[in-house]
Amino acid sequence: MNAFAAFAAGLVFGIGLILSGMTDPGKVIGFLDLAGRWDPSLALVMGGAVLVGAFAFAFAGRRAKSFLGGAMHLPSARQIDLRLLGGSVVFGIGWGLAGFCPGPALVSFGSGQDKAAVFVAAMLGGMLVYHAAERLAQRPGRASGSL
Repeated sequence: MNAFAAFAAGLVFGIGLILSGMTDPGKVIGFLDLAGRWDPSLALVMGGAVLVGAFAFAFAGRRAKSFLGGAMHLPSARQIDLRLLGGSVVFGIGWGLAGFCPGPALVSFGSGQDKAAVFVAAMLGGMLVYHAAERLAQRPGRASGSL
């Protein structure tokens, strides 16, 4: 049942991305082009997602188990540190250059877009580099958490 629920949630998410136009890199670039032909539609999609997410996290925070019986694993970190800021900058640069973030890139990749394939390959490469850097940072004799 959990696999079916995960599939259904992913399917609904992917369909939502397609219907809102977020799988079109031009839509994202239009949102980021404040000096040109700015497209505010992404702000509306983001605002809707933040609103739904705020209610969902508030509701989930009062529960010990998920609807399907699994343990709730909500984020506990609240501090803004150099790693968070650095990751945000790298994400923003990639988002601005490619017009994709991970979810829409995977949906676009699934539909056969060449640009999405390049983005997904770069994303996977970045994940590999991150994990290698984390392993190096955890080696004995290194300060924990510093890169």
